[in-house]
Amino acid sequence: AIAIRTLFVDRFGNAYMQAGAGIVADSDPWAEDAECLNKAKSILAIVALLDELEEA
Repeated sequence: AIAIRTLFVDRFGNAYMQAGAGIVADSDPWAEDAECLNKAKSILAIVALLDELEEA
């Protein structure tokens, strides 16, 4: 198994994330880039929501 999306929060509350894609011989580089950005956006949306909940 390969972790394509990860989010790590350290003990100080700093968040680190990464998003990737599985590249194969017939992959379209632009589509893979867009896929990575979409995955990252979903992680960032969750972090923003958690931040809002923490402030409430």
